[in-house]
Amino acid sequence: MDTGTHVVMGVALGALATADPMIGSHPTATIGIMAATIIGSQIPDIDTVLKLKNNADYLRNHRGVTHSLPMLAIWPLLLSSILYLLFPQATFLHLLLWTFIAVAVHIFVDIFNAYGTQAIRPFKDTWVAFGFINTFDWFIFSTHIIAILFWLLGAPPLPTFITLYVVLAAYYVLRFITQQVIRGRVLKLIPDAEEVITASTIHFFQWRIAVTTKDHYYVGRSFKRNISIYEKFERLPVPDNEIIRKAKQDKNLAAFLSFSKVYNWRIEEKLDGTYVTFTDLRYRSNGHYPFVAVVKLNDDLEILSSYTGWIFSNEKLHMKLATV
Repeated sequence: MDTGTHVVMGVALGALATADPMIGSHPTATIGIMAATIIGSQIPDIDTVLKLKNNADYLRNHRGVTHSLPMLAIWPLLLSSILYLLFPQATFLHLLLWTFIAVAVHIFVDIFNAYGTQAIRPFKDTWVAFGFINTFDWFIFSTHIIAILFWLLGAPPLPTFITLYVVLAAYYVLRFITQQVIRGRVLKLIPDAEEVITASTIHFFQWRIAVTTKDHYYVGRSFKRNISIYEKFERLPVPDNEIIRKAKQDKNLAAFLSFSKVYNWRIEEKLDGTYVTFTDLRYRSNGHYPFVAVVKLNDDLEILSSYTGWIFSNEKLHMKLATV
């Protein structure tokens, strides 16, 4: 989920914790628990700082180790130990419990996005991504805000937030059922599909669709009951030639390939060098595919520059390649 949603989730958990008489009756303990749930709901995303380094490291590591199973113990122990020094009135066990809940909720809800997490690491490095909840979901965010406002206006925390979580559980089930219905319709339209990727968008009734068959990729959208296939690409195997082998040594392309599931590729000979471009087909936007990896090589197949990330114009791409 996005940062704002994780914040309101942390506030909601802190508010729920005030139902405990020991916490709710002690202002300092309340502040400590609220700090525990808000920080705990954010701490797994500390790897976002990798974006300041480069996109390759960010793609490879974001929602990786920091969202793995061992961190369900490491983050709560670390945070509660620090917070206990500041808020001993909250007691160590209370801080440990609520930081654990906050961290667990963060890691759990992220697996429902299209990006996903490595939540079962270290057993497997597989990315768990169900894709039926958008990174920012207006319903999830809004219902949290409403529940928090009711609580601030004096509503009792236990029934207020239990109601919130029951409503959200039903919403998750509804989104899952909707996704399965869309998948079924896609399979009727493209019966030879080997893989169907359906990802929610910020619009409730609109979903992104990417389909893989033996020979083709299909890209489309679902809106309410309608499935629209916008483009069909021939599924060409990536050649095992010297240009591709050299390009794959680049960290940006390697990061892209570790993340992307559905992509096409091209090799272009230009006056200023050879360009190897891989384009992710899952993120079509206004007829454009903005998520790419590009490697520029000279005549001796030396890597001159490269980039991976979101690009919405050729001018921006050339600027990135010139400055990397």
